[in-house]
Amino acid sequence: MDTPSQSVTPSIPTLLAEYISLLPPQRSARIHKLHNLIVANYPRVTLSLKYKMPTYELGEGWVALASQKHYVSLYTCAREHIQPYLDRHPKAKCGTGCLNFRDNDDIVFEDLKPVLASALEK
Repeated sequence: MDTPSQSVTPSIPTLLAEYISLLPPQRSARIHKLHNLIVANYPRVTLSLKYKMPTYELGEGWVALASQKHYVSLYTCAREHIQPYLDRHPKAKCGTGCLNFRDNDDIVFEDLKPVLASALEK
């Protein structure tokens, strides 16, 4: 299930390319797939680097991606944003407002769409 429902675009912004160039191949691929999911569903998002994390902003809403020691994280900063994913995947590792995908975890990209909608469509 580690494939997004949208087609993968071959080019990525320089900012993201520099960020993922330092990551192991599996992490790089996961961040790239998450990026593609975000921009495919929200083509008007603005990408910047905040707190050393690729951050996607749309109006007042935002999400950020990060590669941690043993996982990739999707940050939203609010539990209500990630709750739709947790309802479908109760064993998913999470923080207060973030989802943490360990290297061996499947990411169900389709199920992240409600998370993105909640966080970005403020």
